[in-house]
Amino acid sequence: MSGAPLSDRLPDQLRADLRLVFVGTAASQRSADLGHYYAHPGNRFWRTLHQVGITPRRFEPHEFPALLDLGIGFTDMCKTGAGMDHQALAFPIDIEAFRDKMLIYRPRTIAFTSKKAASLFYGRPTSAIALGRQARLPEFPDIFVLASPSGAASGSWSLQPWQELADWLRSGA
Repeated sequence: MSGAPLSDRLPDQLRADLRLVFVGTAASQRSADLGHYYAHPGNRFWRTLHQVGITPRRFEPHEFPALLDLGIGFTDMCKTGAGMDHQALAFPIDIEAFRDKMLIYRPRTIAFTSKKAASLFYGRPTSAIALGRQARLPEFPDIFVLASPSGAASGSWSLQPWQELADWLRSGA
């Protein structure tokens, strides 16, 4: 494992006016170690992006920087911890820093890649978070909550909110 800070090993992949930013809870330990988003082989993220039509082909985790050319960026709610949620969330979550990033970069759409990530943002328990498109917040991008692509969340997997997001993006929203 690298001794570099996590924010250096798996930095935000953001720029102004992206069409979509994926927001995770925190990097998995494998993603942190490799420096690639959604790097665990059991994670459905990359195959799902292609399956629902968000990307024109199936990208590999090490290719994540190429998604900027498609208008897609990445960040996490916790940029200092890594591992399963119970491990990573022992580190600080800076909701205001996340909000500020989204207001600075102004993506058109934000997609939380788990109910947990969304619950941190909204300050509500995961049981109070619905999958799919969320109610608009003033001066904030459109928000979707997706079923976690993590292999550890297989019991609650659903392709439907991912397809809803892809359809929304295709509609020109």
